[in-house]
Amino acid sequence: MTAGVIAFPITFIVTDLLNEYYGKAGIRFVTYVGMGMIAFEFIILQIAMAVPTASISPVPSSAFNTVFGASGRVIIGSLTAYLIGQLVDISLFHWLRNLTEGRMLWLRATGSTFGSQFIDTFLVLFVAFAGQLRIQEILGITIFNYAYKFIIAIVITPVIYLFHWVMDRYLGSETARELIEQAEQNIAVEHARVRLPES
Repeated sequence: MTAGVIAFPITFIVTDLLNEYYGKAGIRFVTYVGMGMIAFEFIILQIAMAVPTASISPVPSSAFNTVFGASGRVIIGSLTAYLIGQLVDISLFHWLRNLTEGRMLWLRATGSTFGSQFIDTFLVLFVAFAGQLRIQEILGITIFNYAYKFIIAIVITPVIYLFHWVMDRYLGSETARELIEQAEQNIAVEHARVRLPES
């Protein structure tokens, strides 16, 4: 299993809450900010590797560059997977929300995750490690990571409901309902725009 999936429970909850209360526009904005931060991290690492290592550093330059020099492909893989995975997750979440007419929170929260996370997991590993690991090894790690995410998504479903309750209390039930209705209206408008050229 890769270390990157350790944070998955947090991203799962945050993505769900943003989708529910702020709709596609809100989650897309956060997705693009996240991508910008990953790109910023990449630039900082390149500068850090270019700066000469001080003689008193407990970490030798070769060790630092070995660890962080390999991060280029990991970051490119992360950016690619993050963008595609998030956009697939957003689309599935709102498709399921439409399908269930806003009911069954558990289905859209976990269903969108199950649909998007295999793509996300495989892409980041393939871009980062193709040529270094055999495709069988990449698929093996993908399946293990995906199974971990699958189990976490099921186990923390009650936590999702708890966070929705907390958000409703924090925002006030009326404001929370208005945000959710606005998110649903925006989806309906977007779907209508997509259908217009076909009619």
